[in-house]
Amino acid sequence: MQNLQITAPTSRPRIPSRRAATWWMATFLGIPLAGYAGWLVSGPVDSVGAALLGALITGAALGAVQAWGLGRNRPSAAAWIAATTLGLMAGLAIGAAIVDYDTNLTALVVQGAISGLAVGLAQALVLLPRLGVVALAWPPALAAIWAAGWATSTAIGVDVDQQFVIYGASGALVVTALTVILPLALNRTDKDAS
Repeated sequence: MQNLQITAPTSRPRIPSRRAATWWMATFLGIPLAGYAGWLVSGPVDSVGAALLGALITGAALGAVQAWGLGRNRPSAAAWIAATTLGLMAGLAIGAAIVDYDTNLTALVVQGAISGLAVGLAQALVLLPRLGVVALAWPPALAAIWAAGWATSTAIGVDVDQQFVIYGASGALVVTALTVILPLALNRTDKDAS
């Protein structure tokens, strides 16, 4: 009789950090496209209903683009998309209502911080099994980063009075560059597991 050996599954192979960062940086284009799609469906974010509908479309598209950008080292794509969608729906509905749907710089920075915090909380739940307690740093980091995204888009003259769902391409570039640590951290955990 042969001995059957049962071995634990091996970790995912590590991809080069440069490639992980490049894939993630490519996702910046998905942010304004996802936001524009959400805004086309919901119209201006001037009510809770518009915020929820716009965030539903934007969050699902953004989550899908980010899941692609995280590559093979990502957590479950379905969980990531759901977390991003639900987080953005809660965050935008609360954040936009708190600032009374205003579009001045301060209001959009506050709205961005609340939206980023909510998305970060939801995503941290998905990241926790992979990153451990380090995932708890994601919500406050994302709050600050999304605030910076809105500040950037507003400062360069994007017509924010149209009450968009999410910051534009310039803000997306800043946000994506500042969050590139995520695919690198996920890639690192796979290296450490091997």
